[in-house]
Amino acid sequence: MTPAQFRELFPALASTVWLDTPGAPPGARPVVEALRETLSAWSCGDFSWQDWDAAAATARTLFAEFTGVDPATVSTLGSLAEAAATVAASLPPGRIVVPAEEFRSNLFPWSARHEVVAVPTRDGVTRVEDLVDALDDRVSLLAVSEVTSREGQRLDLAALRAATDRVGARLFVNLTQSLGALRFDATRIRPDYFAVHGYKWMLCPRGAAWLVTRSDRIDGLRALAPSWKSTSPPHGYFGGPADLAPDAARCDASPAWFSWVGAIPALRLLGSLDAERVERHCLALAGELTQRAEAVGLRRVTHGPASHIVVLRTGQADGIAIRLRERGVRATALGDRVRFGFHYFNDEHDAVTAASALA
Repeated sequence: MTPAQFRELFPALASTVWLDTPGAPPGARPVVEALRETLSAWSCGDFSWQDWDAAAATARTLFAEFTGVDPATVSTLGSLAEAAATVAASLPPGRIVVPAEEFRSNLFPWSARHEVVAVPTRDGVTRVEDLVDALDDRVSLLAVSEVTSREGQRLDLAALRAATDRVGARLFVNLTQSLGALRFDATRIRPDYFAVHGYKWMLCPRGAAWLVTRSDRIDGLRALAPSWKSTSPPHGYFGGPADLAPDAARCDASPAWFSWVGAIPALRLLGSLDAERVERHCLALAGELTQRAEAVGLRRVTHGPASHIVVLRTGQADGIAIRLRERGVRATALGDRVRFGFHYFNDEHDAVTAASALA
């Protein structure tokens, strides 16, 4: 599917230049239609809750295919914070290293049970070398986002994996701001855990999230909130022993049905795309905006590897936000910076329009 064909599946793009996917994307037609049909069935009473409930299991399989992992290593949850908290509850008390400016859903869950070492930014940027320097044999886990929400910085996960291996620490990776736009090779990075909330680049409704636990870590997984979904199928409802599933499904949350109904067409849509082409397209557009912004004196807040998220430092964020709205551009002003995100549905016209507002 070409970018132009993909773009046609998003009705909002007929009137809006959408560069705010780091916050949330517009609805894709197949996802919205699935939810509309579900609401209609609910309204008239012509539905099966068992079918709705089975959607999470179907989405697990599709997500495993998309990421190239074994479905038995995938837990279906409701948010990134729930995924992080599940891992935190599964580890013995220890020292956790996180970036100080990490998104709070990958920051606060660790501090509830562990000693957290928050690595400060330098010049407003999280630096890989500072994270590496914070690792020693007292650290049990490093928790990072592949692409930082606040900076648009793409961290060198291979370097961080090597650094955690040297001190015997585990690696937790949040892919919420990257998976769906950027490729992720779990076999190469070998994270102990990775998680993603699907409502951003994965195009899902909010409430569908996944935690992937490396197979050699599954025995140590502890369900954060054991429920009737924590046992192996067929799930019972009443009484009996807590005979939890032997795989990562023991950590499944009881699903918010509609989120998972919408996740299925989103995953099928993403799974139909060429992942390498998607990444190349997104990075090219981000690069074009970066170059045009530099021509008018605006630069990225980080000089690290480029990502599909462009965050520019500015003392005029409020004024830029007004000009963007006047031109029909959706983006986010963040105090001393403005943020743009490029998905496969964006095109060169979007980058040019945003650049004209910056000028």
